[in-house]
Formats: sequence, structure tokens, C-alpha cells
Amino acid sequence: MDEDAALRSKVTSTLLLGEPPVSVVNDNKYISPPTAGDADHDRPSLDAAIHAALSGGPRTVVLLGPEGSGKTTALEKLVVGWARGEHLQNFSFVFHLRFRELSSLDGTPLSLETLMRRHGGRHLPPEAVRQVLRNPESALFVFDDLDRCDRGSDPSAVPPCSDPGRAAPVSGLVAGLFGGSLLKGVAVAAATRPTESREFFPSGARRVQVSGFLKPQREAYFRGFFPDDPAAAAAASAHMESTLGFYEFCTSPRFCWTVCSVYKSLMDAGAELPETLSQLYAGVLVRLTRALRLNEARGRALVSALGEMASRCLVGSDSSCAEEEMDSFGFRPFLKEAGAFLRVDDDGGDRSDGRRRVFSFHSRPIQEFFLAAAFLWDPSSGGVEETLAKHEGRAEFLDVFLSGLSQPLRRRPLEAALGAPNAERVADFNRWFRSDSREALAGCRKDRHLRCFRMLLEAGNESLVKEVVDAAARIGISYGDVSLRDCAALGYVVSRLGGVEHLNLYRTGHLTGAQAETLAPAMRLSREINLNSSSLSSAAATHLASALSGGATEELDLSQSALGDDTFKTLCAGLRNCKLRTLKLHNCDLTAASVEALSAALCSGHSELRKVDLTRNLIGERGVEALSKSLQHPLCTLTSLNLFDCELTGACCAHFSEALMSSCCSLTELDLSVNDLRQEGALLLCRALRRPGCPIQKLSLQRCQLTAPVFEELSSVLRGGASRLTSLSVGLNAVGDRGVKHLWDAVAHPSCLLEELDVEMTGLTDAGVQDLCGALRTSSTLRSLELRNNAMTDAAVPALVRAARDSDSMLEMNLKYNDFSEDVFELMDECEKIRY
Repeated sequence: MDEDAALRSKVTSTLLLGEPPVSVVNDNKYISPPTAGDADHDRPSLDAAIHAALSGGPRTVVLLGPEGSGKTTALEKLVVGWARGEHLQNFSFVFHLRFRELSSLDGTPLSLETLMRRHGGRHLPPEAVRQVLRNPESALFVFDDLDRCDRGSDPSAVPPCSDPGRAAPVSGLVAGLFGGSLLKGVAVAAATRPTESREFFPSGARRVQVSGFLKPQREAYFRGFFPDDPAAAAAASAHMESTLGFYEFCTSPRFCWTVCSVYKSLMDAGAELPETLSQLYAGVLVRLTRALRLNEARGRALVSALGEMASRCLVGSDSSCAEEEMDSFGFRPFLKEAGAFLRVDDDGGDRSDGRRRVFSFHSRPIQEFFLAAAFLWDPSSGGVEETLAKHEGRAEFLDVFLSGLSQPLRRRPLEAALGAPNAERVADFNRWFRSDSREALAGCRKDRHLRCFRMLLEAGNESLVKEVVDAAARIGISYGDVSLRDCAALGYVVSRLGGVEHLNLYRTGHLTGAQAETLAPAMRLSREINLNSSSLSSAAATHLASALSGGATEELDLSQSALGDDTFKTLCAGLRNCKLRTLKLHNCDLTAASVEALSAALCSGHSELRKVDLTRNLIGERGVEALSKSLQHPLCTLTSLNLFDCELTGACCAHFSEALMSSCCSLTELDLSVNDLRQEGALLLCRALRRPGCPIQKLSLQRCQLTAPVFEELSSVLRGGASRLTSLSVGLNAVGDRGVKHLWDAVAHPSCLLEELDVEMTGLTDAGVQDLCGALRTSSTLRSLELRNNAMTDAAVPALVRAARDSDSMLEMNLKYNDFSEDVFELMDECEKIRY
């Protein structure tokens, strides 16, 4: 082989395929990926999971994960470590069998004894085989690429083998080893993609999900790739995380190898690193075509052939193509170069039948990139709508790559190798994209919005974002439960727009730290953020706090999010220096500890919070005391506090009374409804309400076990001339006509400023209607009266209608759910102020 051939062999065999597992292990570059799990910090390493499974019964472990996730390298590390004496020394024999190499045997009967002798190593003596048969516990079988074990169209036709000396198909031997009918007690470790090969696994087999590298492992991988230049490793790693780290396939060690290879060549040349996946793959394609010395014409012909194959594999039922099929794509002139772009395997067939090799793509993204490039550089296929429709439901990245390659800046490196794309094709896509995006964004389908955002992110054109996301776009729909990839796209669009009024993330099932970090720029630019009914990790709360600090957000809704004290205290760090004015924390599992952290933020001098809703949080008297102290602080700007249904008692009212007596208190709205305040507690509040200058304007005490004396005291407050109360809700307190009469007396008094009064379900009857109507005729301020769920009858209706009609101030009287019959409906209809 000459030097050029050697160079081509080295470049083409590694750039997309990744570094050979044996090289990774032998060169001490191996990094054990974590296993899949809900929380990053709870994930054991893959090596630890394998060793744990092989140490106890039934000593059968199966690694499940996508192509390129590190399964093969993990098994290589397992075997090499055993051979070096580093671990698993309880095994005397380890048989490492790769189905990629055994495929020619599948279907050909052979015994387990023969399999061990042929594939157990060149120097395995016959006595060793006999020893394994006598003592199966001393052996470990390691199967890689188990998904390549073909069990035929009818797996039941190949039963598990039970006799190590009897010839059987390889699939029968594997099934026997897994099931325990063959060499009972033997240990088995296998790796497979999530396919039908699961039928091999016994119920007791340990299944380990392999998800690839998380961010810490990726950073370690980059340090290993740039061992002599830590600064370059850090810069390259940070760049990939910020531009590509939101793609699921960035977890693949193989993809990390490709990225590192491209980045290193660009950094050595002083060139800019790619900003998008389109640019990365364009760089790969350029590098490979130059290494293979393909001119523009041959490069375009190769891309066209790759595009044809990509389409065939997407639309067809098979993800690979036999050698004779490649001719139909125009691949015959490029079969020698195929290994640079495709995976090439021996199909195991008879070499005389023409099916000598099988070709497949290394990954779905690169497959669809070739399809997109072929569309733009080869005008022979159909238009954009026809192409997208043909691959709808099958292609995940096609429209994204078309969007990226339609932009001159993104495709510039590719033009150096292939020449300019077809101008009509580029214009065709751009017309479709603008039309489709405007239609999508004018609707309410989240999936179509996110698809548009992904294409805008890949295009990387700020003016295009502002053109497409116009005034008709309904950006306020819920984008809850989005993937990390969609977080990046949404964040990009919001950032390029310069912010949005409402960032709606309602019902985000589990907002991770990575998602929150990616969304942080968008959060920082959003006036309102809705995370209602969501779940935030502690790491997510840290990034949300950072976004709030110094950001533009004025309203944050975290209601129904089960934050808990630890997560909320993390969030409070961002409340000390932000523009947040409204914080909704309805039912967030908070206790006094959270309220104390909140109170500290309120008194920091850097908080602009005006409104806090703590509905249905069990904060207790300790929490109320902390809030009351903050309300008395001169730097606290809180004006509205909702403590609905917090299981408070009358003892808490002493703290509120103390706060309301303070000249520093700026609280104008207080909701203590559905708490067991009772008479003693409520009277303490009334004492504070009498203070001249008490700021309270809106007070809600619904279902607080109030009594008639409390209503009498409230009446006195309203008539005293010092009260600023304009809204009072005291419904669901059963005081009857005599108790509510005190309020009618107040409403009729010229010093009373009430505009809204709620006496729902207080036990009103026809006996109290005369006092009610008299108060309405006298009041010049009352606009809204809530009388639902009382016991008034038809006899009261004429007087109520006249009173409502005669009142100059009354705008609405709600009489729903009283004891009215249909006979008076027509009469109530005559007054538009009445609701019934």
C-alpha cells in the first residue's frame, strides 16, 4: 500500500466510524459511561453495573443502547481488564464473541464445543473446553452485536440448545446459554440495540440501559483527545456543549470522536469552529472528499448516490443495502471509497451470489444530511414539498438540514468541495419554509411551532427569525415538556427576538439542569414565565435563579410544582436582585423554612416583589411570623399576600396584627381564607384595621369560622372613617341575617368605601332583604355584591331587582344558587346587573 492509500485508509476508517474499541482500551482512553436513570447524580457507571450483575445470581447482564453509545467498548474493556488481571478473576475462561464476525455462521449448525474451540482464542487447548463443560461457573461468555443474531422469521423454530456436544444454529446456542439449559451456571454478558433480540433474555437477566456520555464524561473525553493542550480541550468542549450539546446523539462516544477530529483540524488551522450540525457535517464531507481527491463533479455524483441510498433506507423497511443494490444509486464508481462514508459489513452470504458486502449509514443524522445535500445539489428529484412528504414520519432531521444548507454562511465550506447548489432548489426551499412557518406559528400546535424553531436555529439567521415570527405568531402557547433540543431552539428564537411577553412552559414534567441552563437566556428575556404544574430539579432551580437575577422577568408562576424547601431556597438566591414583582407558589410543598428564605429576600433591599401567592402551603405560625417581620421592614415592598388554605390558626393573627400596625407595612391585599382563625384571631386583625393609615384595601376571610361579633367589629371598622377597605370577602361563614346585618349597616354609612362585598353562603334569607336593599340604595360606592348560595326565595326578587336597578353604583349582583324558581327568571332578566 502506498503512502496516499495509507492516508486515505486512516482518514476514511475513523472519522465517522469512531476510534476502534481495542485502541481506546489499550491506549487508556476508556471512559465508562453512566447507566440510564432519572437523576444524573444517581447513575452508577456502566462498568460498575456490569461487575455487580456478574457478581451475583443469575450472572446474566444485557447492555441495551443505541448504536455508538459505548456498549462495544465497555465489553472490550471488560475482556481486556480480565486478561490483564484487573478484575473478574473468579472466571478462568472468557469467550468474547462478536456477531459481526459470527454472521457467516448463523444458520450453520455447530456445537458449543466447536464454537469455543474456533472462537475462544488461537491457543485454547481441548482440555480447557472440557474444563468449562465440567465447571460452567468458571466461564464467562461475552456477546457483542447480539441484535445481529438472526433467529429467522419464526424464532420458535429454533429452540434453545441443551447439549454442548450437539450441533445447532448459533441462535439456538445463544438462547440455551441465556436460558440456562446449556451450561447451567455459566455467566453471560451481551450488548444489543433495543430490538427483537430481547426474546433471548430470561426474566432474571439484568438489563442495563446505556445512554452514552453525559456532560462530565464528554468533558473528560475532550481532555483525553487533547492531552497536551488543556485549554484547547476546554474550549472545544465548551463550544460543542453550547452549539450541539442539546442533541441526543452528542451522548455517543462515536459522535464525540467525530467532533473532536473535526475541531482539532480546524483549531490547528486557525479556522472557526462550526456553529450548527449542518456546518459540522459539511466539514466532515469536505474533509473526506479532499482526502479521497474527488473533484467537484465526482463529489456531487457521490453525494447524489448517497442521497439516493439515504432515501431508499428511510422509505424502505431495511436500514442497509446489499452490494448489487448500490449500482441502482449510481454507486459503482465509488465502491472503493464507500468505507469513508458508510459502514461496510460482510453479509455472511455465499460470495458467488453477488451479495458480498452490506452497506449502511453510521447514524441517522449523517444519513439525512446526505439526503438534504443531494436535494440541493442534484435537481433531478422532486420538489421540496414532494421530498418532505415522501419522507414524512421517517426523517427527523431532513428539514433541519435543508434549513441549514439553504443559508450561504452554513453551506460555504461545502461549496468549496461541490460547487454552488442548484439556485432553484434553494429558492424553492426558502419559499416553502417562510410559508409553512407562518402558517404553523399562527396556529396552536406545539409540535409545529417547535419544528419551525428547530429550522430557525439551524439556519442561524437573525433577520429570518424576525421575518418569520411576526405579529400573527402565537408565541404564548404552552411549550411545556420540551426536549433539550427544543429548549435550545426555543431559547434561540426568544433571544433573537430580544425577548417575549410570555414564556409558557406549563406542565413541564421534569425540567432538568441541562434544559434550564439551555433555556436560561430565554427566561432572562421573558416578562412572564409560566412553570405551573411542572417539576424542577435542584439544578434547574439554580439556573432559573440565575436567569431571574438581573433578568427582565416580572411574573413567575410555579404553582402546583411541588418544589419543596430545598429547591425553593435555591431559587431564592435569584430573588435578591431581580425585577420580579409577582410570584405564584400555589401548592408547592413549602414550609416555614421556605418562607424564612423568602422573607430574607424581601428585606434584602434588592427585591421588587409586590405580590406573593402561598396558597395551600403549610407554613405554620413560624412562617407567618417570618412574613410579618418582613412586612415591617422598611425595604420590603410587598403589597399583596395570599395565604389561602394554609392551615393557619387564630394564633397567627397576632403576628399579622403587629405587621399591620407598623408604619412601614405596605400590604394592601391580604387573603386568609379557609384558615381556622375563629373569633379571637379575627378580632385581633380588626384591631389593626382600625389603625389610621392601615394600608389594607382588599381583605378575604372566607370560611374562617367567623362569628356575628366579628361581623359587628368589621362593620365598626368600615364605619370608623380610617379604613381604606374597598373589597371584603367574608363568605362561607354561617352568621345568618343578624350577623350580615352589621355589614349592611356599614355599607349604608357614608364613611364606608366598600366597592366589592362577598357574603356567599352566609345563611341569608328573605328576612334580611329589607336591610340589604336599604344599604344598596344608600351606598354610593358598592359596585359588586356576591350573594350566591344563600336561602333567599322568589319573594325577595322584586325588591332585589328594584334595589339593583335604582343603585347608581351597582354594576353586578350575583344571585346564583338561591332558592328561586323559574317563575322569577323573567323578572330578573329585566335587570342587566343581575346574574342568576
